[in-house]
Amino acid sequence: MSGSDELNPRLAAEARFDEAATRLNMDEGLRKVLRTPSREITVYIPVLLDDGRIEVFTGYRVQHSIARGPAKGGIRYSPDVTLEEVRALASWMTWKCAVVNIPYGGGKGGVICEPEILSPGELERLTRRYTAEIIEFLGPEKDVPAPDVNTNERVMAWLMDTYSMHMRQTSTAVVTGKPLDLGGSRGRTEATGRGCMIVTLEALKKLGRTPSETSVTIQGFGNVGGMAARLMTRQGFRITTVIERDGAVHNAKGLDIEGLFKHRKETGSLCEFPEADTIPSGEALYLPCDVLLPAATENVITSQTAGKLNCKIICEGANGPTTAPADKILEEKGIFVIPDILANAGGVTVSYFEWVQNRQGFYWNEDLVNQRLEEIMVNSFRDVVKYAEKHRVNNRTAAYMLALDRVKFTIELRGLYA
Repeated sequence: MSGSDELNPRLAAEARFDEAATRLNMDEGLRKVLRTPSREITVYIPVLLDDGRIEVFTGYRVQHSIARGPAKGGIRYSPDVTLEEVRALASWMTWKCAVVNIPYGGGKGGVICEPEILSPGELERLTRRYTAEIIEFLGPEKDVPAPDVNTNERVMAWLMDTYSMHMRQTSTAVVTGKPLDLGGSRGRTEATGRGCMIVTLEALKKLGRTPSETSVTIQGFGNVGGMAARLMTRQGFRITTVIERDGAVHNAKGLDIEGLFKHRKETGSLCEFPEADTIPSGEALYLPCDVLLPAATENVITSQTAGKLNCKIICEGANGPTTAPADKILEEKGIFVIPDILANAGGVTVSYFEWVQNRQGFYWNEDLVNQRLEEIMVNSFRDVVKYAEKHRVNNRTAAYMLALDRVKFTIELRGLYA
């Protein structure tokens, strides 16, 4: 895999799948079942724009697997959405849910649009029509969407309301990531960053280190990276570098994270933060640190950049930040990788809690949410590391092997309907 192929998310997902399936000596027939999506839906969405024109948008929903439970995965709005991307992300969700052992399969959706140029009314009409077009495939027992790139709890509220109006009853469990007043879960916003913090703490225990002696570089200061920075600081970690697109800030003694939040709110940028050096983003990734937490985009760590990294642990807060060819380089360098399908599974885990609370009609306080999240993330981390040691593979391969094994086991128990 080289050149543009290295950056293709579908090929990366297939490469990891094939390696795990081969090591499991998986039957070719079962490989076909696990590799192939259960359902792919393409819809065309006519929307009346504010100026009276009608535009037709293209939307997708891919249900990769429903063997272990309803499909689960976000919906993104972006001009870059492709069916191939949605297909790859849906398969990632299958493996992510299996790694943390929650009763979901994998799904993903997307609409090709430029949300920043659409008015709130246009976005609402787009969301409601998209929901109506795929409504027969949605439901608490079928497919449970969530927010993703350029969608949020407001969009999820529109989706939930549209579904409920068609069902003629309020159905909060059809979607997660909703506002609290519509059945959302406490702790959901912080969940992915909190999950990253939890598994990083477990990695330190495994390697015999403590947070107080651990420096961290975080790439991306959005919901995942920003929350991870805040929570890790409270645990005693020293966040030395934060990287964004327009530049990075560095202080070897540790950054004032709350001050950095305030500075960005006031100026719109991390750059020129007092008591820190502003440096180019490209250089900052290679600064010495104990933990590197990529929490922004995919394909950050490639065969071209992996050899230049100067860290001991990588905790993948983003989806797909490391390409398949880079895995071998990281392994040769002895870097302890916490793979994305484990590291950033805190979000889908608390989404699962939200779904459970909706179905029970009983809502938990935030302490209970965080306690149960920690229990699942710690147990999942230990399961992956144990699997890696047993099969003498790296953590990413172990995570995929564990996930495939769990889905395979469920399919074998259920049998094939014919």
